This record gives sequence, structure tokens and C-alpha cells, in this order.
Amino acid sequence: MQSPSPNKNHATLILQSALLCFFVFNSCSKSQSTPPAKYDGFFYANHPVDSDAIIIEAFFDPVCPDSRDAWPPLKQALQHYGPHVSLVVHLLPLPYHDNAYATSRALHIVNRTNSSATFCLLEWFFKQQFYNAPTQNMTRTAVVKEIVKFAAEGIGNSYSSALESGFSDRSTDLLTRVSFKFSATRGVYATPTFFVNGFSLAGAGSPLDYNGWRKVIDPLLSEKGKKREVPLHLFL
Repeated sequence: MQSPSPNKNHATLILQSALLCFFVFNSCSKSQSTPPAKYDGFFYANHPVDSDAIIIEAFFDPVCPDSRDAWPPLKQALQHYGPHVSLVVHLLPLPYHDNAYATSRALHIVNRTNSSATFCLLEWFFKQQFYNAPTQNMTRTAVVKEIVKFAAEGIGNSYSSALESGFSDRSTDLLTRVSFKFSATRGVYATPTFFVNGFSLAGAGSPLDYNGWRKVIDPLLSEKGKKREVPLHLFL
């Protein structure tokens, strides 16, 4: 039997590769076609997003030093603007931060148990970050136990059992995956990253100080005030 020509072999490989890519893409698309039951993210101070407020979306990694540094000035800005600004925090566990996924999962567990404790735990993780080197010789099970213990120290021992059982509950794993995938759909690849009213701010991966937030938000509030002052008869 005559062997196929090199050109024919090459064409066959291209066709096979194209078909494989099609089936993989089609399979992944189908697996992501069902949206989550609720919008991803933690609402600061349990305030629902007000349609008349300026909406900030922050993408944080609990063990990211830059996320840690970005939180105090953002919190200060939120306290300054009060109900005029709403915040939603999304978690993006970066793959090069060893314990980002486990700490993010702990936050989802606590948020499901008592949403008023979520930001207390986030701040607690920022104070003592499980960042790579201190846990590099520990097993995953040991790291999870350490995270459970540390989290309970920060927000109360009453959360210990919820945290322990939560890490065995597949639903909390899925919630953490949704957060990661949500970040991907928004094109976010670094933490911290900020969106204001749906538009990304420059400087992804770097903290924004308090004065920086004032420069972003003050003009928006001023513009909103001008729109309120427009006489109604101009629209009639």
C-alpha cells in the first residue's frame, strides 16, 4: 500500500486539531452556559447596590499584599461618601499565591454563614497573610486546618464548625470557582483591580490611595448633582 504523502498527513493533522479545538470549546461553552443563582461578590456593609449610587467593584486576593494595601484607603473613601457609593468585592485567587484559593473559600463559607462577618475575616486575612513561604512545607490538609484555626481566632470560635464542614462541602468550592470565572469574564488578571460604574480604572495590580479615590469619585458626584439641577421642563 502506498504511504500517504507528507502534504496529506499535514492536512489531516490540521483537520484533526481543528475538530478537537471545536469540540473542546463547544464542551466548555456548554458547561458555562448556566449562570450562578446570584450575582458574584460581597456587598460591603450588607448594603444592596443602589441604582442611584456610584458602584465600585473591587477584585481582591486575600493573600495579595497589594490588595491588602488597597483596602484601607478604599474603606476610608466609602466612609467619607456614605450612601452615595456602593461597593462589591469579588475574589480573584491568583494561581501564584499558594493559599489564595483556600482563603477565598473560607470567605465564601463565612459569608454564607453570616454575611456581616465577611469583611471582618477579609481584614483579618489581610493582617496575617498566608503567603507562600510560611506554608510551603505544609500539606494542603494542614494549611486548611491552620486557616480554619486562624479565621476562628479573628471572627470568633463559634465559626469553627461552620468552617470545618464548609471545606468538605462541594458547594463552597463551586462558589469560589464562580468568583474566579467571573473575574475571567471581566478580563481581570491582577489584584487589586477596580471598576467604577462598570468601567475599569487604570493601574490594575496597584493600590489606589485615598486622594486617588477622591479624584475619581468627586467629579462623578458633581456631575450627578448637575443633572439633578436641570429644570424638568427642559425634558417636556
